[in-house]
Amino acid sequence: MPAPCSLLSTRRAALAAMVALATAVPLAAPVELVDRLTFAAIYGVAGLGVGLLLGQCGILNLAQAVFYGIGAYASAYGCVELGWPPVAGILAGMAVSGALAGLIGWPTLRLNGYFLALATLALCIAGGELFFEWDWLTGGSYGIGGIPALDFAIVRFDKPEKFYYLAWGVLALALVLARNLIASRDGLAAQAMRDAPDAAAVLSIDMHALKVKMFVLSAMLGALAGSLFAHYVSFVSVQSFGVERSILFLLVPVLGGARALSGIIIGALFVALVPEVLSAFGEIHHVLFGLALVAVVILCPEGLAGLWTRLRGARRPARRPAPVTTAKEVEHVA
Repeated sequence: MPAPCSLLSTRRAALAAMVALATAVPLAAPVELVDRLTFAAIYGVAGLGVGLLLGQCGILNLAQAVFYGIGAYASAYGCVELGWPPVAGILAGMAVSGALAGLIGWPTLRLNGYFLALATLALCIAGGELFFEWDWLTGGSYGIGGIPALDFAIVRFDKPEKFYYLAWGVLALALVLARNLIASRDGLAAQAMRDAPDAAAVLSIDMHALKVKMFVLSAMLGALAGSLFAHYVSFVSVQSFGVERSILFLLVPVLGGARALSGIIIGALFVALVPEVLSAFGEIHHVLFGLALVAVVILCPEGLAGLWTRLRGARRPARRPAPVTTAKEVEHVA
């Protein structure tokens, strides 16, 4: 077994190499690849919200597309119709999503298992219908176009290469904050609630309030991702915020795994890149993507991030219950 300091140095070197590679991508890679990697970062932000909720609290959230849509429409309507600066639209989307999550989460998060999953699915379906019906606000099937590029002070993210750095920077910051949350009092309480709810009740942990708090945080991350999406593509319509998009966000933590938060990055890269690669096979690419998902679930039940640990032949001793989002956990919750 490698010495701890040697292992730490190896990880730091690997991390430095990955950061250097990611930084060099826009300088050498074709625009199409930069575009897909930018979407991977956006999916990663939304998927992180789903992963935190599922991994920490055991809550299967199928409504992330609704909060993603609220963030996108807040930025679109605010900037195009009201003349807001982009930052105001982003903050408005996150605030509205957080408030809605708190309002809906308070009664629904008293449910468990199948019932809670169905409640979030119903919320996703209802949200999609409202996006379509409220065409005075969302533009309906015509959508809203002409969304301006993000502009922070002297930096304007009006080119794919610039937006790539912004999207991955936001994802990196969100992962750092998530790591701090997991190590915080609320994070440890959520893990205790997930692994031993009876013991958590004895410790006087307000499990319901903690679930609502995590649900609000998850929704705000979804809205942030939606705002980034709107400003990147400069056009939003209801077709982008259905149940399929919620499933995609769920796949990010499930496929990547989250024994390390790097699983979110792996899962986001998978859902953004693999369908694009398989599209070369024509009409059967959906079938091939489905088979790829099944293969990952069977061969890597702890997610792709757990594959490296398995190949090394040794698992790292867990200092605390790992914030894992695995296919097995999804099966247990659902």
